[in-house]
Amino acid sequence: MSTTAVPFTATILGSPRIGPKRELKRAVEKYWSGRIDRAALESVAATLRRDTWASLVAAGLDSVPVNTFSYYDQVLDTAVLVGALPTRVHGIADDLDRYFAAARGNEDVAPLEMTKWFDTNYHYIVPELRPDTSFSLDPTKVLGELEEARAQGIPARPVIVGPITFLALSKAVDGADAPITQLGELVEVYAELLAVLADEGVGWVQFDEPVLVTDILDNAAELAERTYNRLGEVAKRPAIFVATYFGELTDALTALARTPVEAIGIDLVAGSAGALAAVPQLKDKLLVAGVVDGRNIWRTDLAGALETLVRLRGSTAAVAVSTSCSTLHVPYTVDAEPDIDAALRSWLAFGAEKVTEVVALARGIGEGRDAISAEIAASDAAIASRKSDPRLNNSQVRERISAIITSGARRGPADLRRTAQQDRLKLPALPTTTIGSYPQTTAIRVARADLRAGRIDAAEYVRRMRAEIADVIELQEKLGLDVLVHGEPERNDMVQYFAEQLDGFFATQNGWVQSYGSRCVRPPILYGDVARPHPMTVEWITYAQSLTDKPVKGMLTGPVTILAWSFVRDDQPLADTAFQVALAIRDETVDLQSAGIAIIQVDEPALRELLPLRSEDKAAYLRWAVDAFRLSTSGVADSTQIHTHLCYSEFSEVIGAIADLDADVTSIEAARSHMEVLGDLNAAGFSNSVGPGVYDIHSPRVPGVEEIATSLREALKAVPAERLWVNPDCGLKTRTTDEVTESLRHLVDAASKVRAG
Repeated sequence: MSTTAVPFTATILGSPRIGPKRELKRAVEKYWSGRIDRAALESVAATLRRDTWASLVAAGLDSVPVNTFSYYDQVLDTAVLVGALPTRVHGIADDLDRYFAAARGNEDVAPLEMTKWFDTNYHYIVPELRPDTSFSLDPTKVLGELEEARAQGIPARPVIVGPITFLALSKAVDGADAPITQLGELVEVYAELLAVLADEGVGWVQFDEPVLVTDILDNAAELAERTYNRLGEVAKRPAIFVATYFGELTDALTALARTPVEAIGIDLVAGSAGALAAVPQLKDKLLVAGVVDGRNIWRTDLAGALETLVRLRGSTAAVAVSTSCSTLHVPYTVDAEPDIDAALRSWLAFGAEKVTEVVALARGIGEGRDAISAEIAASDAAIASRKSDPRLNNSQVRERISAIITSGARRGPADLRRTAQQDRLKLPALPTTTIGSYPQTTAIRVARADLRAGRIDAAEYVRRMRAEIADVIELQEKLGLDVLVHGEPERNDMVQYFAEQLDGFFATQNGWVQSYGSRCVRPPILYGDVARPHPMTVEWITYAQSLTDKPVKGMLTGPVTILAWSFVRDDQPLADTAFQVALAIRDETVDLQSAGIAIIQVDEPALRELLPLRSEDKAAYLRWAVDAFRLSTSGVADSTQIHTHLCYSEFSEVIGAIADLDADVTSIEAARSHMEVLGDLNAAGFSNSVGPGVYDIHSPRVPGVEEIATSLREALKAVPAERLWVNPDCGLKTRTTDEVTESLRHLVDAASKVRAG
């Protein structure tokens, strides 16, 4: 082990950076809009880092992760570290503006692609590697955070995305070979970084290699052994901690055990069985045992975790306690939630509480079970309370699901549905529409805040939301869109809105989690059996439909996405929970149809997100995911058109499932990936209608008419006009009204231009 490295006992793999009150989000967005300067932004960031590190030390951690802060994304930060930003941003003089241009684009620069970080709802920026990409080290950010931490007396451990994971998640462009072929060159940059860190007196460095728990790479074990043998032989370096998470290490664990690295982290929540069997191979390593769930919000079974840790201690050189992954994926603290009932509160552990659990377990290893007997008793009581709570067993819901599945209820064949829908809707070729949401204006936010504060009553809130809906309908008619939406002004979030109206959910007030960049969400807590006590959307949609003769889509969120974007109960199979949510959505579709709504969109943007990380588990997941969607849409007539929407994922592995959903129209992200997905859909035998996104809504740039027309012509090479819809990539909630108006005007003009030939 490096002579400067002191073994640690209690840590976490990373921490959130958005701020407990979303301070970074607000500061970044003010910087983007020119309302604050760089110095003011950096001051907010420095305060958040200082407060985070101080709280972790105060809680009892003896190794604190640094360089986990990011203005946008840790993978993008790594691209900066190794000199892999795209050439199109090189001309931007200011380094921070160059960084943000790569992340979100500007008027002159298209952004990098964005997709999901493994099977989470966090989005990372996809690096682009060209044939002429040459890596070079820029350690400015890492060293800057180290200097700040040391000035604060923090036992700092820099955290960096590992070279194998960085390349496995990158994209080859302009004819470049697969990025992983550049591993040898990149590893030399990491070796240079190790030397720089050693010169700074750094004791430990953490390289995150979650790709090793997947089968994205055929030869992951070989690459791991080669990479960490090379890094381990660097003459002067910190001790190396290779962190893996989100699944179970298999051959890669054996490979890493043969390298000189000093510590290996394994996720004992997502992949315990095989990892435990292989631990004896780590007899000369520090095992960083991820026994506290970093991704979900349930309290740890401390007695069971301590038993596991004690067993592990006899099989390896030393054991440190950790979260299973970064706490980036959970809210800051349960203490910020005043309205949780006592029973539910006792079942929960957010970020701060997980740190407390880590520290308690480390104390239990060092001092014995009696040292944490009070903590174990509280954990045992919470587990017993949860098992006996009647909200977790609604027999009526379970019996209804069984009856519907047994009946074999399903819609008619796609070609017959298409004919019935054409007769009913009479839409033109290349019909234009949007995905659902429109900008959340200041007036909307003020109304929501006024309602929460009691400054207005429910009737006044409804009046204001109806005024927003009327404005959105008027705008769409003026622009000439063919199928309209109501804009969703009443919805704070596409999952939370439904969770607030369904039994079995608890919606937090302050449980913010970063989704991407400055975008934050509050995943609801799905703790019990799910039931729909009343219609959730019918009143809003029917009001919007009363304002126009054009069809207005009913907008619902699908069962898989509701699961993916919630913290889900872990006491029953996910499939069982998915079917409960699907039943609630099914009841809503039936009520919308009864109210005269002809088009209903059931969004499943997270279909790819929940895909298991290993191939052998994927087929079973896709079966129940497809079955849940079909259950949710099986109650309507063939003349009612079912849409779905998918976005910001790598779709190749779920193309067959997308076709199996059998939605009448599928809108899908395609702008950043330049319509690549359409060829995959065709190859999978997809024959229903499709709306490939013709412009990227996550960038503030407004696309020109010809740019959109070019995308449409490209799409028409893969999809005939009678099956092609025209729409943006995703909902418009995060954009401004001016951006949306101009972009949609161009979209409608482009569709008209292409229709005319």
